[in-house]
Amino acid sequence: MFWKSSPCSRPALCDVRLSLIPEPKAGGSGKSAERVKTMVMLAHQIRLEPNRREEEYFRKACGISRFAWNWGLSEWKRRHESKQKVDGLRLKKEFNTRKALEFPWTYEVTKYASQQPFLHLQAAFRRFFDKKGRYPRFKRKGVHDTFYIGGDQLEVSGKSVRIPRLGWVRMREKVRFRGKVVSATVRRIADRWFVSVHVELEEAPAPCESQAGVGVDLGVNRLATLSNGETFEGPKPLRKELSKLRRLSRALSRKEKGSKNRLRAKVMLQRLHYRIRAIRQDSLHKLTTYLTRNFGAIAIEDLNVKGMLRNRRLSRAISDMGFHEFRRQVEYKARLRQNHLEVVSRWFQSSKICSECGAVKESLSLSERRYRCTGCGFESDRDLNAALNLFRTVSSTGFQACGEEGSGFSQRWSETVLCEAGT
Repeated sequence: MFWKSSPCSRPALCDVRLSLIPEPKAGGSGKSAERVKTMVMLAHQIRLEPNRREEEYFRKACGISRFAWNWGLSEWKRRHESKQKVDGLRLKKEFNTRKALEFPWTYEVTKYASQQPFLHLQAAFRRFFDKKGRYPRFKRKGVHDTFYIGGDQLEVSGKSVRIPRLGWVRMREKVRFRGKVVSATVRRIADRWFVSVHVELEEAPAPCESQAGVGVDLGVNRLATLSNGETFEGPKPLRKELSKLRRLSRALSRKEKGSKNRLRAKVMLQRLHYRIRAIRQDSLHKLTTYLTRNFGAIAIEDLNVKGMLRNRRLSRAISDMGFHEFRRQVEYKARLRQNHLEVVSRWFQSSKICSECGAVKESLSLSERRYRCTGCGFESDRDLNAALNLFRTVSSTGFQACGEEGSGFSQRWSETVLCEAGT
């Protein structure tokens, strides 16, 4: 099967993210403890259509959110150097007591713009101390402009969203999920504004009823090759837009810093980067949705993407396919539809093993696109042979749907704690 991904004629990008929040158990502890129920949350990112007054509000809210983050980070550093106890909640309380006199302009926008950054800062330091992230850095104007809105101040109706101290703002489309609106995040991409609405679903999506299994081999020539012989061509948006990207980058570098021409050139370059990202996301969403809807068990390889990017000859092509984004999407969609996802070790020689007799080939160069077994004479496409080997890891061990007792994948569900600064 060849997947033809068309460019996004509609700029609204649906970036769906999943959070599974365990609910407390209903009874005491026992040998036959009940399964932990989960609350499913999805986020839908939609483009906004603001006027000049609404854009001014968005820029002001992003500036206040950035100011609160930088103020909290500087205070965190100062108190940590003086060996004082510091956390995000203490900084938030102190900021709230001082903002009436020192920062009265923060009242012009929603309260979450100046309060939520302190909780985000505390979470960033927690990731840093757990060695799961880098040290938090100061934010700059025009780089990742965003602000948060809590669910108690948010209302969504049709193609409009009500933002506190502003009013109703038009959206390009309706929210696709039914449920309770928990929160929202407004962000700027290029010169466009988007809102990411977080929804707690009323009913969990129907699980995948198919008992079929499939092995998926990712590649640079083709995005994915399935063990049943289907192939999915990647759109390769970066490769197609590379000449235009270089031309716009050269034009930006020649403009005088601080001029309006440089600002226009910067916006044009940002729009192209967004278009490339949107095309790639569109193809990956189509592929991962097809896999989770039609196959109860999916086997993928644990690719070392960071190590693969060190190859300077293939790094651009690998980045253009989006291997890491593919795994992120297939993982949360497998949890959502209760598929069994088998992540095979990266040391498993899927390309060198003969899917017919099991013989291992000593050497196999990247230029050999056909696999030929010297033992049994089996000959097949290289990627198809690897996908068949990945499929055998599922069929040999059997599988259970994600969330059932005994499924190893269900034990790796990420627990997300939803916290707001104003509630």
